[in-house]
Amino acid sequence: MHLWREPIPGDWLPKVLANLDAVLLDHCHLERKAAASALSLMKYPELATRARELNAIAQEELEHFNLLLDLLEQRGVPFGVPHPSPWISGLMRFIRKGRREQVIDHLIAASLIEGRSCEKFQILAQALRDTEPEIAELYANLVASEGNHYAEFWLMACKIDNAEAHQRLDSFLDLDAELIAQSNELPLLH
Repeated sequence: MHLWREPIPGDWLPKVLANLDAVLLDHCHLERKAAASALSLMKYPELATRARELNAIAQEELEHFNLLLDLLEQRGVPFGVPHPSPWISGLMRFIRKGRREQVIDHLIAASLIEGRSCEKFQILAQALRDTEPEIAELYANLVASEGNHYAEFWLMACKIDNAEAHQRLDSFLDLDAELIAQSNELPLLH
């Protein structure tokens, strides 16, 4: 895991546990968006040789989407409109324009999103173990996948330009610390 400069706020877990259905819906939308993001990375010529790898990530994210969609249906939660995440929006606005700069930043943002997901899934798996064992197991099973995606995106960025990727990571970690510390009343995964 990247060395986070700011921990997850202490009010995040109680808010999530008190609004679990809303968080599951948010998570379902995030898996759909993660699949779309992995596919959109194929537009960059620097990642032309990674099309199969990116497609595999997208397919895995869609499998997660389907798992969550099934869970929502079991719980009687309608598939509603997503709420935008201020944290994710902040990361995405930080992506520079310019082909080479943009692909490196896009990969780092994707890596950070997957990394924070991995961290939060571990917390949720533990917190839900006694009250919602099925959901706890789902989150425990997703940890490895998110960790792999985190590493894959980061290594792709480093392969394009290792020095630039590390320099930008430093800036992204500063931004992450600023964004995650901001108060957010919505019960969102991120």
